[in-house]
Amino acid sequence: MLQISNLHAFYDKSHVLHGVHLHVRAGEIVALLGRNGSGRSTVAKAIMGLVQWQGQMLWNGHDLQGWKTFQIAQSGIGYVPESRDVFPGLTVHQNLLLGEKNRKRSGKSVRWSFNDMYAMFPQLRARRDVEAGLLSGGEQQMLTLCRTLMGDPELIIIDEPTEGLAPMIVEQLAQFLLALKQRGIGVLLIEQKLTIAMNISDRVLVMGHGQIVFEGTPQQLRDEREGIRKDWLEV
Repeated sequence: MLQISNLHAFYDKSHVLHGVHLHVRAGEIVALLGRNGSGRSTVAKAIMGLVQWQGQMLWNGHDLQGWKTFQIAQSGIGYVPESRDVFPGLTVHQNLLLGEKNRKRSGKSVRWSFNDMYAMFPQLRARRDVEAGLLSGGEQQMLTLCRTLMGDPELIIIDEPTEGLAPMIVEQLAQFLLALKQRGIGVLLIEQKLTIAMNISDRVLVMGHGQIVFEGTPQQLRDEREGIRKDWLEV
């Protein structure tokens, strides 16, 4: 599905990514781990065309070089930024409506409905007529995830979704991601914390100084993490 080779990315003259290689298959959860400043979020922004990059990125066989962000999103890549960008003056349901894929224009049936979103996160159903700006941080995270999913992506990139969330909400999030996997959606999960990534991921990648310094299964990371965590992961 997504194949990245020798990815370099830049902020003006600052060279941030140094030859990143990674891939995500359909129905696979891949966790991208590392300390703050390691380049994880820059990978997501490069995929979405939000930063200058060089290298090769193939999406379902198509080269993404030169694509605009809206074209990348319309092609089936969803992006949930760390900033939880809701429309604060609109209700929960109106936010979801903004994310809904145009079924007539696409000519395809979509995998997700409003009822699916409300079934996964009953809190949103209870607050569907509440303005998004009045929601808690956890509820805003749920809403951002669901709004992205209403666009029916084949791959969803999620940046630091558990930041500041209560353990109960983190568990709901884990079940949400597993539901995506069961429906054949690929997930690139960008995380600093190990717990959720180790529990639900098929593969984990660890970044350090703009490069991938480890790739393997969660069990392989458990076996080797003492040496890896010292240099590249939060203790």
